[in-house]
Amino acid sequence: MRKMTTLLALAAAVSFSASAGAQTLKAVQDRGSLVCGVNQGLQGFASKDDKGQWAGFDVDFCRALAAVIFNDPSKVQYVPLSAEARFDALKNKQIDVLSRNSTWTMGREGDNGVVFTGTTYYDGQAFLVPKSRNLQSALELDGSKVCVQPGTTTEPNFTDYFNTNHMKYEAIHEGSAADMIAAYQAGQCNVMTTDASALFAIRQQLAKPGDNMILPDVISKEPLGPVVRQDDMQWFNIVKWVNFALINAEELGVSSKTLDDALKSEKPSVKRLVGTEGDFGKPLGLTQDWAVRAIRAVGNYAEVFDRNVGSNSKLGIPRGLNELWDNGGIQYAPPIR
Repeated sequence: MRKMTTLLALAAAVSFSASAGAQTLKAVQDRGSLVCGVNQGLQGFASKDDKGQWAGFDVDFCRALAAVIFNDPSKVQYVPLSAEARFDALKNKQIDVLSRNSTWTMGREGDNGVVFTGTTYYDGQAFLVPKSRNLQSALELDGSKVCVQPGTTTEPNFTDYFNTNHMKYEAIHEGSAADMIAAYQAGQCNVMTTDASALFAIRQQLAKPGDNMILPDVISKEPLGPVVRQDDMQWFNIVKWVNFALINAEELGVSSKTLDDALKSEKPSVKRLVGTEGDFGKPLGLTQDWAVRAIRAVGNYAEVFDRNVGSNSKLGIPRGLNELWDNGGIQYAPPIR
């Protein structure tokens, strides 16, 4: 009897803990909008036009999440954050989710009370230099003045690389991509280093993009993805599965253009994705058509990638590692079943 009482008490405690942690979705619903932390301005990922409209790869993830919750992708408040301020803003509940080209590391989860929900973009750190330097490799960067943003994984990565290869350098710290660009164009540094995807965007903002090149060397692993607090498992699962739904949609051939046909499909995996079989939204506090809402709002993973940073964008970044697992890449989502 005592053993049974103990087990019941433990089950009640676990149930209370789970319900106590599941607060974010309700807070977002009560507020009527999602508060999403994004980059202060990085073309292709998060930038605001002259009409005040936000767009980009990371912005589309916020829009997909809002669509899942409200069936309206416009119900998002965007909070531009510096690299140094982003995790504190999340930890202090100034934002509901961080979607800001942030690298998933063990230290960040351990030190900040946050958790990454998956990888939306597989990246790696690289170097941008003037073509006039006639460089072929990052191993030729000895003696360079390197512009870098503090509060990122970028600085320790490049200092480790230079030290390992016995090269001298001078680090020029700049608080944002815009500051790095200004310093680079003013001649205060002759190298910029950050994630390769960001360098594609930065090069487009230079006065003469064609006079600059990204060296072929990739010196790090930079899995980028959304981040939430560690105190709400329900919210973690919602954000995680929105990402997985967009990847699964591409793999299954379900896009914003084929969604109506998908809703009539008899293929079991498609039916589970679009909610015509099973009810995978209910445990998350979502509607049965939660994935349909996301896909209708932003498209599948390929559509989001191509529109913002890939073949249909100004950046033209190759898919590379971000191709699906069955097409030469490593993008892979657990099945909905």
